[in-house]
Amino acid sequence: MGQKVNPISFRLPAHKNWDSRWFASKKDFAKFLVEDDKIRNHIEERFNSRPTIDRIEIERTESLITVTIHTAKAGIVIGRGGAGVQELKTQLEKIVSLPVRINIEEVRRPEMSAKLVAENIAHQLERRINFRRAVKMALQNTMNSGAKGIRVEVAGRLNGAEMSRREKFSEGSVPLHTIRADVAYYGARAQTPAGVIGVKVWINKGERND
Repeated sequence: MGQKVNPISFRLPAHKNWDSRWFASKKDFAKFLVEDDKIRNHIEERFNSRPTIDRIEIERTESLITVTIHTAKAGIVIGRGGAGVQELKTQLEKIVSLPVRINIEEVRRPEMSAKLVAENIAHQLERRINFRRAVKMALQNTMNSGAKGIRVEVAGRLNGAEMSRREKFSEGSVPLHTIRADVAYYGARAQTPAGVIGVKVWINKGERND
């Protein structure tokens, strides 16, 4: 039996941090958790036409919820004259029970984001691009951006094959057991006519000593 641990939660004590940061009593915990999930789902669905959102961070105080959106395309999220952010703020305040403040942070190197790379590969598979071509292009772009290593797994009925199978690709070094290695991970799903294809991406950004 495989003993698998999520690479992000594995590194939380060392140099990763929670994407939701707040404290709650037993009475409010479930409510806050559901609200956070609804916030993330709403933002992801709003910008799901192309890989745009890297990470969504949520911080709560007694009187305010701060949502920080890390995105590769800040202009799409902000909208013309800030109209997109204002509309999103109004929609989120209907979901939650407190006022919402939205911060936008631009991701300078989207090729180093495991989530954006995985969603980009999945997006190409949905457009029926050959999986080897999509993955190898992603490997090359990530390594050219300065990553120490990248590993990609795709599983399912690849290229519409009769039998499902799993293919693994890697470049450089991705030490999954080294806690000080800054490893980004994400798993995406491509909805193809032949069925769902899973895409997993690990990116090693180098060692951290903080």
